[in-house]
Amino acid sequence: MGKIRDSVDVRAMRFAIGFPVMLAAGFVVCALLLRPDLPEPLAVRWTDAGAADFAPFTAFVGASAALIVAVGWAVLLQAVPLSRPVMMRRIMMGAGFAMSLFITTVLAAALVGQLGLPDARGSHVDASVLALGSGAALAMGFVMGMVFKADERWSVDDDLGMRQALESERDPDLARDRVSLWVHARSSIFVMLGIATLLPAALFTIAVPWVSALLVAAALVAAAFLVARIRVDRSGLRVFVAGFVRVMNVPAAAIDAATPRDVTAADYGGWGYRIHGNTTALLVSSGPAVVIDRSDGHRLAVSGGSAATADNIAQTLSRVAARARRNGGAPAT
Repeated sequence: MGKIRDSVDVRAMRFAIGFPVMLAAGFVVCALLLRPDLPEPLAVRWTDAGAADFAPFTAFVGASAALIVAVGWAVLLQAVPLSRPVMMRRIMMGAGFAMSLFITTVLAAALVGQLGLPDARGSHVDASVLALGSGAALAMGFVMGMVFKADERWSVDDDLGMRQALESERDPDLARDRVSLWVHARSSIFVMLGIATLLPAALFTIAVPWVSALLVAAALVAAAFLVARIRVDRSGLRVFVAGFVRVMNVPAAAIDAATPRDVTAADYGGWGYRIHGNTTALLVSSGPAVVIDRSDGHRLAVSGGSAATADNIAQTLSRVAARARRNGGAPAT
């Protein structure tokens, strides 16, 4: 039982199980109250010519109640596991609530459309009940998704946050030795890239589809190399193309100097990731950058965004490199 409580939101599970059952019970009670004014058997499917299929009152009500419960459980229970993201749980709770109400609305509209008729062949689904109930179901589902408070539990992210907080408390300078930022080319570059590739791809779509796919892929790869994520901490410098492909990993102890400069991309081979002799560069545009001299004679150049951020990266790299050399070359954890 303890393991179940640690993996599911018990309060949400109670609601997910109980609400469809209570909704189905309410539908059954209302159907029984309407039974004297309903024909026998009831229509369960309609075509343009009218009612096509029929079922006894007991079978219709029993199957309807089972459908309400099954649909409600199938969707609402998706909001119960604590391992799922909070936003997903809130969406599934709202969706399950709305879906349960919508199914009940459709079944109620089928019953109301047969009230007072001696024969179900002349019946129809009541449009007013269906429209009003569907709108209410959608609105109530949205409200439920907004007000549902997912049960928050201690997670791996909380462990990481606590560890970082303790490290910052023990070492106040630790926060100053961490820099994380995104750099990207100017928006006009992406617009020109789209014009140069996507427009020709659209023209080739009908005649040569594989050429269009090739041009789109080339545009995506080129755009990815004009976006980078830079991370600096006491272990050194790491640069990721498109935010996740690591192309540079420089230990702090291997850095001799880091200097902010205003560079021209053409001097380093152009935009993107370039290797030329002893120089490796990742420049998304000409302008502020950080030039790093390694102890093995290699040089790196990385775009710094603005002049202020480039200066901050250079100062941080200088501090962590000096700290690593004082510690004997081992990066601090």
